[in-house]
Amino acid sequence: MTRTTTALNKSLKERGFHALAFEGLAVLLTAPVLSLVLGKSLAHMGALTLMFSTVAMLWNMLFNSLFDRAQRRLGFQRTLRVRVCHALLFELGLIVALVPLAAWWLSIGLVEAFLLDIGLLLFFLPYTLAFNWTYDTLRARLLEGRASKAASCGVR
Repeated sequence: MTRTTTALNKSLKERGFHALAFEGLAVLLTAPVLSLVLGKSLAHMGALTLMFSTVAMLWNMLFNSLFDRAQRRLGFQRTLRVRVCHALLFELGLIVALVPLAAWWLSIGLVEAFLLDIGLLLFFLPYTLAFNWTYDTLRARLLEGRASKAASCGVR
């Protein structure tokens, strides 16, 4: 089994872990900053970031599953260019759901909510790229280590 094939074989449990780790770290980083920037309470912004996180987590699991399926079908490698496209497509998908949610929660117009989302996008594009690249690298090392350990246990 190649490294790419191994990277694409992720269980639902692992996809859930990936999404929770991604979103958990994102909430911890963004809620306090948004609270300071928008002059809203940490509780108010924490609730918004948790709502954002829930939507994003579900989208993350669906999008990455579809992306993996496309990679299996089309056979492309996860180069830097592909990872940048992955991050852009993921974030663009969130705009559709999150802008109306932010406008409603913060009692602002759609334009203001869109500008807020653009600000978040400027954070999340490099965050998404870095998080997924790091996750994939650490996952590959873990799986290679397990395979190596299993192989050495079988050899006497």
